[in-house]
Amino acid sequence: MNRLYFGDCLTIMEEMPLGSVDLIYLDPPFNSQRDYNAIYKDETGRPLPAQIEAFGDMWTLNEERERELRAMPVLMREAGIADESVEFWRLWMNALRRTNPNLLAYLSYMTQRLLPMRGLLKPTGSIYLHCDSTASHYIKVMMDAIFGHEGFRREIIWNLQTASGYKSKASNYIRGHDVILYYTKSRKYTFNKSFLPHKPEYTTRFKKVDQNGRKYRDDRPGKRRQYFDETPGVALTDVWSDIMSFQQNSTSNERLGYATQKPLALLKRIIKASSNEGDVVFDPFCGCATTLEAAHSLNRKWVGIDIAIHAIKRVAAMRLRDRLALKEGVDFEIDGIPRDLEGVHDLWTRDKYHFQRWAVEQVDGFVTTKRTADGGIDGRLYFSLPNSKDLSSMAIEVKGGKNVGIKEARELRGVLDNDDALMAGLIILDSLGPMKERNIRRFMAEAGDLDVMGVKYARMQLLTVAEILENKRFHTPGVAGRGLAQPNLI
Repeated sequence: MNRLYFGDCLTIMEEMPLGSVDLIYLDPPFNSQRDYNAIYKDETGRPLPAQIEAFGDMWTLNEERERELRAMPVLMREAGIADESVEFWRLWMNALRRTNPNLLAYLSYMTQRLLPMRGLLKPTGSIYLHCDSTASHYIKVMMDAIFGHEGFRREIIWNLQTASGYKSKASNYIRGHDVILYYTKSRKYTFNKSFLPHKPEYTTRFKKVDQNGRKYRDDRPGKRRQYFDETPGVALTDVWSDIMSFQQNSTSNERLGYATQKPLALLKRIIKASSNEGDVVFDPFCGCATTLEAAHSLNRKWVGIDIAIHAIKRVAAMRLRDRLALKEGVDFEIDGIPRDLEGVHDLWTRDKYHFQRWAVEQVDGFVTTKRTADGGIDGRLYFSLPNSKDLSSMAIEVKGGKNVGIKEARELRGVLDNDDALMAGLIILDSLGPMKERNIRRFMAEAGDLDVMGVKYARMQLLTVAEILENKRFHTPGVAGRGLAQPNLI
């Protein structure tokens, strides 16, 4: 059955069967220091503040990345990468650590995830990696190491410009293309040749019509009669200029609000070329799920992964349910999202970071990477106040251990006192004993209320995971993002 997963594709790919995928398309976050938060706007059209993490692609060479880098040579050798390539990686990474550590963090992230993709591909499988000029040349080197120089097929240029070009004040050439790196796992691979329509001047050469109404030409010396309907068209090159980007077609009804969303026609071309009906198409960064829709419309099976519950909600509601009329449990399944306490405890045990992420996003909050003076929070929930053009926020902290108590409540109060948030919420995995809960709630009550047009909202609030699973939420003014379509499947 078709599947949509919530979580880090690195973790989920470890559980997928080897040799189970015919085609991989990935449009991962580029190392461009851009934020992709335009998808998350409240009903007034205001963008959420910039510190939320959703779809941001800013990379830092932190301690976690350093650990991954040290382990990378072992991972590469385990994946069958030649020793020469591993040694090249080591020297290259040492150089980048000094000259461009943020790029190194990005390449570490991407290489770690590209390694298992080779194992998932069938021997006849293909992979298309969509990127821009910021890091495409670095990624190509890693693709050469993982899929082999002999696996490289084409560097496809997707021309983004209109005939008149983009208007810009930049004192440089205007960026007008994306790069799509196309590799196959072996020399025996699926490829269905693509053709574009003939140009009008070619069509006019077929001036004669036979008794059946078929156009033909016989003006070529020594050649037999040629019928127009027997000519497949112009063979597609590796420069694609006929598919409009959303910058060119801003009124397209395909748009779901993703800054990096790709047109359906682009994905259909790739899927038609490198897979057949019934094949499995996999997108490990499925975002707004253009790949999934294209695959489904072409009678392919599909697997998609995304790291944000907000994206999964939007995909499930707007792509799968509304556009394709698919039903969960019948046409597709959603995995990786806890449905009960046992599932949440399992998530906490396996991946504490994703437990925190799940908890924040399940209450309509957004994971944040911006730290406060008092140490840090796990997320923010944004809401609008009357007569205010800016969004206000609730700082959210998530605790999963057994020893949560008044100490955590005091730390959260410190965040509230030193942050620009108007409210603070504490999410805990396990229920508290009666006395401990009474003490924490009494302490939180001392923070007072937020009065909004006569309605009082406690400035500090507590939620257990059990309450979240019962669809209880923090009591706040109108929440930005709660207007997103949220089907019952989550």
